[in-house]
Amino acid sequence: MAHIMADNIEERKLKCLIVDDEPVAIDGLILHINKLDFLEVSQTCFSAVEAKKTLETTEIDLMFLDINMPYLSGIDFLESTEEPPLTILTTAHSEYALEGYKLNVVDYLLKPIGFQRFFQAASKAKNAFSSQLLLENKEEKTNTNLYVRQGTAFSRILWKDILYIEGMQNYVRLHFIDRSLTIHQTMNSLEQIFPSSIFYRVHRSYIININHIDSVSGSRIFIHNKELPISAAKRDQFYKDIVFNNLISK
Repeated sequence: MAHIMADNIEERKLKCLIVDDEPVAIDGLILHINKLDFLEVSQTCFSAVEAKKTLETTEIDLMFLDINMPYLSGIDFLESTEEPPLTILTTAHSEYALEGYKLNVVDYLLKPIGFQRFFQAASKAKNAFSSQLLLENKEEKTNTNLYVRQGTAFSRILWKDILYIEGMQNYVRLHFIDRSLTIHQTMNSLEQIFPSSIFYRVHRSYIININHIDSVSGSRIFIHNKELPISAAKRDQFYKDIVFNNLISK
């Protein structure tokens, strides 16, 4: 999900996937998408099962996902997808709104979908996409810095300044001494690009900078007055790789 910086990045359109079992609903979304110069329809699917195959073979930036579909609902599909794209839920039933937002979707559109409301949701998706990490070269893991795109500006961040990284479904939060920054990025994709010499994943939801560890006790790590968990699956390997490897006996 990290993107290489390019001269034409502002011209990049979000590739959209529409998932709905109603052809009329798909046609309506296509009409709305075609009115915006920052979106384009990449694929359409009539079921979540079909959408799953599409996500495995096609690069998708934004998914418009209907909730009420046969065999597999949009909610169940989203929960079972490890690294879903940015998602806007569409449905005729408002009672699913809370459940949808728990999955960190961009927005929730109630059918019939008017263009004004669609535009608001699409703009939110564009802004979220614009906050993705940008590296000068994603293959070069020895880089000392990265860039975070915020609107049309690029903020330079040094890897060494990050205390720890917290995962939140489709987003991660970078924690520093004096601030935090939330970006659209998954933990798994971030794990592919950070320098492994200073970062260690100690939990499904946490990646730490080992140079900022204050102390370790049992299944807890303390970094700058913050207590973070070590998962049971990671604990023994973490102690072996980090603690015992650097243990000094008095």
